[in-house]
Amino acid sequence: MTTTEQPSYSTRWAPETDLGTPPVEGETVTLTIDGRSVDVPEGTSVMRAAALAGIDVPKLCATDSLKAFGSCRMCLVEVEDGKGVPASCTTPCADGMVVRTDTEQVQQLRRGVMELYLSDHPTDCDGCARGNCEIQSVATRVGAAEVRYGLGRQHVEEATDASNPYFDYDPAACIVCSRCVRACDDIQGTFALTVEGRGFDSRITPGGVDFLSSECVSCGACVQACPTDALAEKSLVDLGMPTRSVETTCAYCGVGCSFRAEVSGEGPLDPDTRVVRMIPSKDGGANEGHSCVKGRFAYGYASHDDRQMHPMVRDSIDEEWRVVSWEEAIARVAEGFKAIQAEHGVGAIGGISSSRCTNEEVYVVQKMVRAAFGNNNIDTCARVCHSPTGYGLNQTFGTSAGTQDFKSVESADVILLIGANPTDAHPVFASRMKRRLRAGAQIVVADPRRIDIVRTPHIEAAHHLPVLPGSNVAFVNAMAHTIVTEGLHDEEFMRSRCENVDEYLAFIALEENSPESTAAATGVPPEQLREAARLYAAGPNSAIYYGLGVTEHSQGSTMVMGMANLAMVTGNIGREGVGVNPLRGQNNVQGSCDMGSFPHEFPGYRHVSRDEVRGIYESLWGLELDPQPGLRIPNMFDSAIGGTFHGLFVQGEDIAQSDPNTQHVEAALSAMELVVVQDLFLNETARFAHVFLPGSSFLEKDGTFTNAERRINRVRPVFPSRVGKDEWQVVCEIAQAMGYDMHYASAAEIMDEIAQTTPTFAGVSFAALDAEGSMQWPVNDAAPHGTPTMHIGEFVRGKGKLVETVYVPTTERTNRRYPLVLTTGRILSQYNVGAQTRRTANQTWHPEDVLEIHPADADMRGISTGDRVELSSRVGTTTLTAVVSERMPAGVVYTTFHHPVTGANVVTTENSDWATNCPEYKVTAVQVGVANAGNRAEGAAAQREMAGRQ
Repeated sequence: MTTTEQPSYSTRWAPETDLGTPPVEGETVTLTIDGRSVDVPEGTSVMRAAALAGIDVPKLCATDSLKAFGSCRMCLVEVEDGKGVPASCTTPCADGMVVRTDTEQVQQLRRGVMELYLSDHPTDCDGCARGNCEIQSVATRVGAAEVRYGLGRQHVEEATDASNPYFDYDPAACIVCSRCVRACDDIQGTFALTVEGRGFDSRITPGGVDFLSSECVSCGACVQACPTDALAEKSLVDLGMPTRSVETTCAYCGVGCSFRAEVSGEGPLDPDTRVVRMIPSKDGGANEGHSCVKGRFAYGYASHDDRQMHPMVRDSIDEEWRVVSWEEAIARVAEGFKAIQAEHGVGAIGGISSSRCTNEEVYVVQKMVRAAFGNNNIDTCARVCHSPTGYGLNQTFGTSAGTQDFKSVESADVILLIGANPTDAHPVFASRMKRRLRAGAQIVVADPRRIDIVRTPHIEAAHHLPVLPGSNVAFVNAMAHTIVTEGLHDEEFMRSRCENVDEYLAFIALEENSPESTAAATGVPPEQLREAARLYAAGPNSAIYYGLGVTEHSQGSTMVMGMANLAMVTGNIGREGVGVNPLRGQNNVQGSCDMGSFPHEFPGYRHVSRDEVRGIYESLWGLELDPQPGLRIPNMFDSAIGGTFHGLFVQGEDIAQSDPNTQHVEAALSAMELVVVQDLFLNETARFAHVFLPGSSFLEKDGTFTNAERRINRVRPVFPSRVGKDEWQVVCEIAQAMGYDMHYASAAEIMDEIAQTTPTFAGVSFAALDAEGSMQWPVNDAAPHGTPTMHIGEFVRGKGKLVETVYVPTTERTNRRYPLVLTTGRILSQYNVGAQTRRTANQTWHPEDVLEIHPADADMRGISTGDRVELSSRVGTTTLTAVVSERMPAGVVYTTFHHPVTGANVVTTENSDWATNCPEYKVTAVQVGVANAGNRAEGAAAQREMAGRQ
């Protein structure tokens, strides 16, 4: 199937159905509304019951994403034998209730209320004219044709706040319904908005400043909740109302939010098609109608001028690019790779798959490497982030993925958050977590940096344990030691569900694992650690969530096994509210691992040496496959420098910016004879490429992503590939040009092959996903609708394996020359290496990477906020703007890696996890000094980013 033959997934645009109030659970009751019998759970609002019965009750302050507020008085109804005329949004249904929604009295009251609203609403409201302001439709619905009270002042003297790059706030159009305030409080949890003043002078304000200067995180919840034109997307103002919509999945972090892409244009092939806005889907299993600034607004990179739309080639990396046809580019790739193999052997080339591409695109890349290249030299960017997760959880539980769905956190009583910063890196999940914390759950944060969730509105961590970088295993052992030696462990669970119990209990009880013995390494006061351990053990439902601050260490795999031990020791596995849950960094990190992107595993985490597994693929693919594991990414680099590896296909990854020890990476790429890059932009890796193949954005993809909770979500094209070919199609044509016949009619057909060969995906198909919405693997005969919670009753491997996790200090040590420790992370507005977000208005918030340094370390070096400083390690040096902050403990500095001009990975080293070669990004010995004492740059962007966070 060509790109122009793709099925159309778009539907004619219409507002999402809004039932007025959220659903409730309870016994079924029967009531009568306007003569219709309605069955609903007891406690359901009359408004929602009416909507379910097809009866429209007008509303302005109510929406089914927020608890009822009852302020607008538009939804008044009469209840037989009841008092007054109550608001239907706040009136719960009871058995036998008789409700009338459209009596003369009700109509008259509604008209009177509506006239008051109209008297304070602009007569020339752009939103009413455009069609995105509910005032006009509600006025028509209630028959308010005139305003007897005359027109009020309408707040016309107040200027529109256009400071936010994505939306405007017009006070004149605001009816002070408080939907935006409640969305910010209840859904996002930022509490950035409030109602200021009284009576006519009341207005919505983001803390008395403009939106850009406020605590607003630009998640878009307020914009989505606003019933008028008071909060409106700039894109909607510029492009007008959408004409059609497509359900798809966000292409940023591992939360995997579902969105409705609302677009202009007459159809998917209309060349004038533009994305008007992205609306988070209320039916999204991962996000349930919420979003963050990236997914909601930062999609403009897909049409950025930097995007490359044509294949290009060059003979030398010193030459300029030359635009060629697809046919010439594909032939160049195939002939080049075959020539290298003819001269240097079958294993002289390999490929790297992308965690930003779909499962189907990743699957065909690993298939190309194994079938067309004839080797297992396939790896993925998950190598540099979550490969220890795959190894550690597979060893202990029997599967390489998290144990719960995101909704499970709502049942947690205690949350242990280790090495993750969800408010910045996984903000939609963070909002869900914060709701649970506000409802009474407690959280223990183990992180060297004082991240936002340690103390945020209405939330304060029970414990913040500033675990020193490199000491995670000592920390988790001390937690388990406390629980076991104080008799807080679940002996029954361990004996019935786990193996190696006696050996583990003897190991963990050793004095060397006590909080007192490990304190020098961890930097955590022993009694504070003991209190945190007791809290986790007491639960009763205790859940572990972790991120790259766990995996990107020399003992990353050991730490993952240590957390699994902790969960098994306390019986916190196999039900809702518990588990061990990795917060994946990119949109399809889980999927790229699932699809066999490691050199030792086929799809489904099955080793290449297993004859029965190889036989599945050999029978289907029609050739003999290599039983020996191939090269990992670090091995490819070392072999290139050593002269035995000469060609590399890179799908959607910028290894020259994202991988550690940039000088080493660049030396390896420079040594290769043929580097092929498939991407949207000429990234840092493309500087070393000989062939550039333009890729497709998520708005053009047809396929699936798998998020951090194993949820398989559909990705549907808003319009066909703007470069003329789908990425999987290009890969197939390369394989064919190399002599292996690989072709598919559609992405759906690729998924069918995945399901045919991968047990955990056996019940997955595009048709099933379209019917279900999303599914969490394993999906098979035993779980035809998916598996939200893993390891119920027994582990995938049978019994859980308790592993003796000996703490081995990293070899990356501070010394007199490099006395500080550098650790790295992410920021809310940027994503990974910034290739996407840097090409959007998100640059407004974080235009450069900065270096956070403790006041004591800064004073010792004469450094002030805004100074340009030199950051150096034993492998390299870079320059950043300093921000003096107490977020980090003395002796530790912190930066992000979103901007290539900074090149944070110039200073990170080749140290890696012992089991998986995942780089030790989180521990680098460094020195910091003023780069130029005479140039004290103001660093305004850095200061704005940190203002209010100290």
